[in-house]
Amino acid sequence: MLPLPLLCLSFLSFISYTSIPFSSAFVLPSSSSSSIYEILLDHGLPMGLMPKGVKEFDIDETGRFQVRLDQPCNADFKNSLHYDRNVSGTLSYGQIGSLSGILSQELFLWFEVKAIRVDIPSSGLIYFDVGVVYKQFPLSLFETPPDCIAARTVEPESEFDQEDSA
Repeated sequence: MLPLPLLCLSFLSFISYTSIPFSSAFVLPSSSSSSIYEILLDHGLPMGLMPKGVKEFDIDETGRFQVRLDQPCNADFKNSLHYDRNVSGTLSYGQIGSLSGILSQELFLWFEVKAIRVDIPSSGLIYFDVGVVYKQFPLSLFETPPDCIAARTVEPESEFDQEDSA
């Protein structure tokens, strides 16, 4: 009979060779019991980044996700956010990259949110990359999913317009 430490080491080696790779451990299709809100929390992001009522979403092993809403809508935080009917991006711990489908309003102009990140959760800050600049918000604004009011599709300012206004 093997000594207990050697037995434990053998068991752990067996599990590491036969288990699912860590990179795909968070992959949860929309048919699973988890919601997009739980997945955001599991990745160090506040669940209020997505509006209330998301029932359909997909995420693959690379973190690429797509959220489908019933209709485009607007939510008010410190600024207004516009959600297109389809929101997609790549999720990794503490950030969403390659984001499309979310716009942020500054004065009367709408700018595409290209990425969202939380650098240090204890800082209490979240950053939105709107192309020209990173907009900083209190993390507490996004603790709960916001109500989202039906809206028409909004066209963002072009990259050229953003550079001229900077």
